[in-house]
Order: sequence, then C-alpha cells, then structure tokens
Amino acid sequence: MVYLWCFFAIAFDGYDIAMYGVGLSWMMEEWTLTAVQAGAIGSYSLVGMMVGALVFAPLADKAGRKKVLAICMLLFSIFTLLAGVAPNPVFFTIMRFIAALGMGGLMPNVISLMTEYSPKSNRAVIVATMYCGYSVGGILASLIGMYVIPTFGWRVLYWIGVIPLFTLPFFMKQFPESLSYYMIRKQTKKLVSILNRVDPLGDYKEHENYQMAAVGKNAKGFPVKKLFENKRAGSTFAFWLAVFSCLLIVYGLNTWLPKIMQQQGYGLTSSLTFNLVLCVGQVGGALLGGYLADKIGHKKVLAGLYIIGAVCFVMLSLNTNITALYFLIALGGACSVGAQNIANPYISEYYPSEIRATGIGYAVGIGRIGSILAPTLFGLILATGIDPQKAFIAFAVPSIIAAIAITLVQEKHGSFDKVNAKQRDSSLASNQ
Repeated sequence: MVYLWCFFAIAFDGYDIAMYGVGLSWMMEEWTLTAVQAGAIGSYSLVGMMVGALVFAPLADKAGRKKVLAICMLLFSIFTLLAGVAPNPVFFTIMRFIAALGMGGLMPNVISLMTEYSPKSNRAVIVATMYCGYSVGGILASLIGMYVIPTFGWRVLYWIGVIPLFTLPFFMKQFPESLSYYMIRKQTKKLVSILNRVDPLGDYKEHENYQMAAVGKNAKGFPVKKLFENKRAGSTFAFWLAVFSCLLIVYGLNTWLPKIMQQQGYGLTSSLTFNLVLCVGQVGGALLGGYLADKIGHKKVLAGLYIIGAVCFVMLSLNTNITALYFLIALGGACSVGAQNIANPYISEYYPSEIRATGIGYAVGIGRIGSILAPTLFGLILATGIDPQKAFIAFAVPSIIAAIAITLVQEKHGSFDKVNAKQRDSSLASNQ
C-alpha cells in the first residue's frame, strides 16, 4: 500500500515536469513567447520546487511526513488546475510557482517513507521501481501531447493535474505515518498496529521495548544542522553537487528535447515520440541500476552511469541515424533520471531515520538550483543559433561532474540503518 501511494504521488511529479515541455510549443505559439522567455517561465516554477523541498522536508521530520505529503498534494492539484485556465503568462507563472512548492516537498517525503518501509536486502530496487512512477507520469504527458492536445489544446495537460485532490480522503485514511514519528511521540498503540501489518507473524505487543528513548534523544535538535554532524559534512556537499549536476541534465532534457528534435526537422508528433523514448529509458535505467546497486553497491553503479551518460551525450551531438538517436536518447534517460532514481534511496539511507526526509530534501532542494538553471541555460544556448543537435554535448559536462562528486561520498560515516550487536541482543532479550 505504501508503495502504490508513493508510486501514484511521484507519478504526478514526473507528469508535472514533462507536461511543461510537452505543451511548450503550443504555449509559445499562443502567447508568442521567445525561447528565452519560455525557459525563464520553466525556471520560475523550478524555484518553487527548490523552496518547497527546503521548507517541507525539515517540517516533515518534525510534524509528520503523512501530513506534509497531504499538504503538498493539495497545493499541486489546485494550483496546477488554475495554471490550466491562465489568461496570460504572468498568471500562469504564479500558479505554476505555487503548485511547484507542493511538488518540491512531495519528492523527499515519498522517498524517505518508501526507504523506511522497504526491506534492507532489496531496498534499492524497490525504491527505484517506485520512483519509476516519475517516468510513467512523463510517458502519460507525452501520450496526451501526441493524441489529445491536437484536439483539445495544451491546457488539458494542466486540468488533469487536479486528480490527486480527489484521492486525498482515501490517502488520509489508508496511508501510515513514519514509524519514527510514532516512536518520538511514544504512541505505542499506533506503532504496534503498523508493525503487525508489516509483519503479521511478529505478534507485537504494546508492553515490549521499542527503543523510544533512544529515538527521541536522536530526534532532538535542528534537522538541517545534523546533516553536517558526525563527519557527514563532506558527503553532504558531495551529494548536493551530484544531484545539482544530474538535475541540470534532467530538466534540460525534459524542457527542450521535443523542441530540439522539432528544430531538427522532425514533426511535432515525432518529436514527442523522442520524449516518450526518453521516459522508457529512464524506467530501464532505474530497474537495472537498482538491481545492480543491491548487488555491487550504489556508488559504483552511479559513477558508471554518469560516465556512460557523458559518452552518450557526446555521441548524440554527432549522430543523425534515427535508430541510433532513439537508442542514445533512451540511454540518456537511463543515465539521468534513471541514475537519480538510484541516488535517491542511497542519499536517504545515508542519514539516520530521524533526519532522513531532511537529508534527501536538502540534497534535492539544493540540487534544484541545477534544474532552475537548466531551462534558461539551454534556451540561451539554442538562442545563439547553434545547430540544435550540437547542444546535446553540453549535457556531458554535468555528467562528468556528477561522477566525480559521487566518488567523494564517504560511506563509512553513513547510517545505512546500522544495528550494532548490543542493540540487537538487547532487543531480542526483551522480546523473549
């Protein structure tokens, strides 16, 4: 149930990002926008995502992740719908910014909750497949662009964004809160109820020892400050740089890929097909990468994907064969969003549970600076008159930076849900 709700929520994050790029050509035509203006509008909404991540992630670690998720879904639904009825670019940009606050807060909470509720043995692949919802949302936006927009117009993309609003009552009834939330507040009854659903054979009782005091002690203090304690500062900055570089690629591709291919002479439908292939590659990269991460470790897989991505983008700038282009774009999706899907649980798991949402939230929030720069940066590159396909080579630079950054992470200072022998023996004795 946790998986399905998280998949559903993150799908609308992917849908939200993709729908701007999918509907961009029609929007630019209706409002006579230049490439730089269109890129700027995309960047403003991404500022909202950054602010949302930085504000809602620490709030969730203190007030509860379920509540914050509900607020984020509410903001996104209502203001995405309002963006779809915008009479002008200014109103549209304001509505998108407010909706983006919700989307920015949604991602870190979904990732931290899914990480918490996933078994350690195959956590990477579970969280990666859950995050494939992001790409499913992108695929949905591309299909709507190909088959629905020509008849009903680009605004229909934004009207569909209201769907999460109608699911909120079911979400509030069915979705559990973080276990650490109940432990900090010593709500043993709710904790036991969830544990018995997770593990029906465990037969957990309220009188047993649940390490409430230890969790409560660790939860004290400002969550953001704890990201730099216990020798975690270097790895925290390394994560931020890796996510910054990766999101620069992701949002540059999502915003401009259809437009680049259209300028290369492909029809609008064909251009959106490239966007569809990009999303399929993202799913493939997440699934294979998640499987490998559980086998050989996140760091090796991520560094490998970033390096392959750099080579891929160089080849994309040189190749004109249609089959090769489809393959390389799919590979680019695997090495960007696919890689980020694997990085998310890695970052989340690096930090102890009481600051997990803050850890991934600040990594993504600071990383959003890359996503903010991407639409305008690549809009400026295209505005120079360069051959649009040659612009792909620019994506190779952040790929190399991400590879270097991820190798600087010091895993020995991470949490990774470690349980020492003394804690384990004490817990077993109390249960007996």
